[in-house]
Amino acid sequence: MKVYGLTGGIGMGKSTATAAFRRLKVPVFDADAAVHALQAPGGRAVRPIGAAFPGTVRKGRVDREALRHAVLGQPAALRQLERIVHPLVRDSERRFLAAARRRADRLVVLDVPLLLETGGAGRCDKVLVVTAPAKVQRWRVLRRPGMTAERLDAILARQMPDLQKRARADVLIHSGLSRHFAQAIVRRLVREARA
Repeated sequence: MKVYGLTGGIGMGKSTATAAFRRLKVPVFDADAAVHALQAPGGRAVRPIGAAFPGTVRKGRVDREALRHAVLGQPAALRQLERIVHPLVRDSERRFLAAARRRADRLVVLDVPLLLETGGAGRCDKVLVVTAPAKVQRWRVLRRPGMTAERLDAILARQMPDLQKRARADVLIHSGLSRHFAQAIVRRLVREARA
């Protein structure tokens, strides 16, 4: 089974690339969705996050806005949160991969925004980086509800710069040219992996 790691900074078009893989019936592990599940009612991260960050759990779920305020601009608090969440996400990923092996899938994709920052490239046969010009990235992100330039800058400060990600990529998926161009790259990758 081939494992492709898909990553890219916020607003680079990773969701579009992920959707293209799914349309081609490639199983995708979505790390962001795993985090949401872990922080939802009954999620395994709710209790430890509530203990570490009082006031961030409401009605049995993590209040993501309260948690964001608790860690934003606080490197030590962010590291503490990562020590709670990252091992749980990694466990979810391991279960996803085990299920894919049982199904004898030929290709799976790990959609992990911080793949390179967390040393995840070693778990992948190829690293795919979705990229777009910085102006396109900012335009996309600042159109999101509740997003501000300050919040975007804080997010970008946590992420590896696009130039460094591109340098570590096995394959670049350019999403700033057109959606069709990016989808053609995805189709080619899937054809090659299944050949």
